[in-house]
Amino acid sequence: MVTVTSAAEKKVDAPQIGCVPSWSLTFFLCWQNTGLMNRRSCNDGKRISVVCLMTNDKGIFIKNIYYMLSYAFQVLKQSNYESVAAEDFEKVQDLFAAILAKGVAKQLKQGLYREYVTQHEVLSVMRGKLDMPQTVRQRIQRNQKLACEFDELSENNLFNQILKTTIHYLVKDSGVSKEYKIALNKLLVFFDGVSPLEPSSIEWSRLHYQRNNKNYEMLLNICYFVIDGMLQTTEKGQYRMTAFSDEHMARLYEKFILEYYRQHHTYLSEVTAAQVKWDLQGDNDDMMIRFLPVMQTDIFLRKDEKILLLDAKYYGKTLQKQYDKYTLHSGNVYQIYTYVKNQDKNNTGNVAGILLYAKTQEVITPDCMFNMGGNQIGAKTLDLNHDFKWISLQLDKIAEQFFGVCHER
Repeated sequence: MVTVTSAAEKKVDAPQIGCVPSWSLTFFLCWQNTGLMNRRSCNDGKRISVVCLMTNDKGIFIKNIYYMLSYAFQVLKQSNYESVAAEDFEKVQDLFAAILAKGVAKQLKQGLYREYVTQHEVLSVMRGKLDMPQTVRQRIQRNQKLACEFDELSENNLFNQILKTTIHYLVKDSGVSKEYKIALNKLLVFFDGVSPLEPSSIEWSRLHYQRNNKNYEMLLNICYFVIDGMLQTTEKGQYRMTAFSDEHMARLYEKFILEYYRQHHTYLSEVTAAQVKWDLQGDNDDMMIRFLPVMQTDIFLRKDEKILLLDAKYYGKTLQKQYDKYTLHSGNVYQIYTYVKNQDKNNTGNVAGILLYAKTQEVITPDCMFNMGGNQIGAKTLDLNHDFKWISLQLDKIAEQFFGVCHER
């Protein structure tokens, strides 16, 4: 276990390896033959003080945000993104700008996506459908041309418009470094025939992916993080970048954990975001059942008869405080308890549930398991503020402890 020291403890200077010294974190590594352990039981082990210098955003190393994105979108593991993976970013805007610069440049080599867009023009010859009301108006004005409506393959569609709009605001943002602004400006030249959009008017629900535009999925999700998650309106009606929103970070956190287990824990027979069915007894009116809420899990892990339900939680505060007492969020505990008990209909004890919180800046963080009616239910904290290898170890340990499998990577 890694334990953060207080600011009063002495720090040891360490060489800086390609990262920006925006802050430092002193932590202790303690080990015995049994592996990593709590600092309080380190009397027989060794203690090392290390200073880790990395740039973070909302208490998360920005490099880890990239790793999380690479699990959510496998395309980021392709060779053309290697330079992005090797960089250390000062701000999350730089990370998104770098990904878009690489991704859009690759897409331009393949050609921008085109789709049929309805056009309205007054022509000398008939094309497509005749716009009768407009044609009549032309005749009243003694204009013998025809008003036509037709579909034409065009790059000026919603997909490219969102790309252009996002690049435009990243270039204008003071938080993006000069080198990425230059790279993005070079790309804007190829979007000359594409109209920019008002950020608040973008209809994200209209985006549907198929074979011809599948390459846009990751790029437009990055655009969504930037425009919907970071762009805010000022009092003067202008736009400016803010910190990456908790709402969007929560979605990425959930997707990352699911894909991590899917890729690295292949011994699991099922890794999905499954729904739990209500354990209803006797005859129930189907018309009434529809009033019951859907029990949608974030991560559903199965090996043989054993099932582990993980509910990913990304909050500003992991605990609630009442009368000077810190406790887990009541709604979260009730939720995971309900999921587990309804999944384990026969009370076998083979189903467990864990609330997996992303570690915040709070001093107290949950790490507890309880036997509730024969089922293991509790809460753990995933510390995203360390090197990604430590994050992997934390996730591996959760699965290994429950399924009893020694996982090797």
